[in-house]
Amino acid sequence: MQEKSVELIAPAGDLTSLQTALNAGADAVYFGAEGYNMRAGSSNFTITEFPALKALCTEFNAKGYLALNTIIYDGELKKMKQTVAAAKSAGFDAVICSDMAVIEACRKAGMPFHVSTQASVSNYSSVRFYASLGAKMIVLARELTLEQVRHITAKIKADGLDVRIECFVHGAMCVAVSGRCFMSQEVFGRSANRGQCVQPCRRQYLITDPEENEELEIGTDYVMSPKDLCTIEFLDVLIDAGISGFKIEGRSRSPEYVQTVTATYRTAINFCKEHRSEPEFRTQYNNLTHRLKKELALVYNRGFSEGFYFGKPFEAWTREYGSMAEEKKIFIGDVKKYYPKAEVAEILICARGLKSGDKLSILGAKTGTVTVMAETFFANDMPATSAEKGDNVTIKCTKVRKNDKVYVLEKRV
Repeated sequence: MQEKSVELIAPAGDLTSLQTALNAGADAVYFGAEGYNMRAGSSNFTITEFPALKALCTEFNAKGYLALNTIIYDGELKKMKQTVAAAKSAGFDAVICSDMAVIEACRKAGMPFHVSTQASVSNYSSVRFYASLGAKMIVLARELTLEQVRHITAKIKADGLDVRIECFVHGAMCVAVSGRCFMSQEVFGRSANRGQCVQPCRRQYLITDPEENEELEIGTDYVMSPKDLCTIEFLDVLIDAGISGFKIEGRSRSPEYVQTVTATYRTAINFCKEHRSEPEFRTQYNNLTHRLKKELALVYNRGFSEGFYFGKPFEAWTREYGSMAEEKKIFIGDVKKYYPKAEVAEILICARGLKSGDKLSILGAKTGTVTVMAETFFANDMPATSAEKGDNVTIKCTKVRKNDKVYVLEKRV
């Protein structure tokens, strides 16, 4: 068993999500630099922010990985090398990359690097090649089965190769091989391989018969829009397969998504560490993950799939446009002050209102994500069961900060 070596790697599209991931128990976080990662739409970081990011990771005893995993053009080589040098200077633990120019820059700078899933590493020969270049971690192609992963990790162990294997365990799946898609470029002129995908695969389409001029609407089944990967129910099997890095996809998703997914997978991994040798482990783990999967369904998802781990997936296409999350968030106000001794937040209600029993999500760059059940609170210094726009509400909660945003999380109808 290898539970101790398992590393939970969470996404950080902005500072709020970064703080959230660390609060939720991530062993490592990965984030992008402006211009060179596969999530150009997320709030990527500049090189001037790198030292602060590393300091925050160090505070939580977590690793920080910089994603530089797009393809690189000649005109960008100079800036890319400066970014690698800045990552080295800041003390990041690794750069995640697939372009050989980035690998070369990392080697020259003495910067540890991981090979991205964009490289579509699908066999042991490729693993051995990248390891010979100095790769410390390799993210395997998402299309591999569990047996194929086991074969690779067994060969690594037998040959004493100094490289670890990382696989995705949760999040969006792409219709293209390991995300190397050209549809967005063809239709909208925005390249997925440059982190600019606008996801035309997720939309409804009309199919036209040119001979009869008949049209069929494809919308009930989104035939190019896969369900999200979810491995929470068989995480112990992945651990047994020798996978070291468990990566959560989602740098473009919300802090609530990062909070819920990171926390649930942290709980599952810890349970495997502590109870795997017990006779009733399987029953207990099934009960636990049944509950955890319900929590995962509350945040952004397109339905859940086992991916390719047990062979080509069936019923793998989502049946709805956008998210199937069972909760939605609605902005209601801002934190005006926090009283640490009393552990009370003062909130100005700016929209919608608040009622007893509401579930609140409070977000901030330094706070991360704090969830509060509004069972009891004061409105304008009086005990209340509801509050309206313009009211000042005080409520008990863990530490939040001035100007943090407050949302109500509601069940979708």
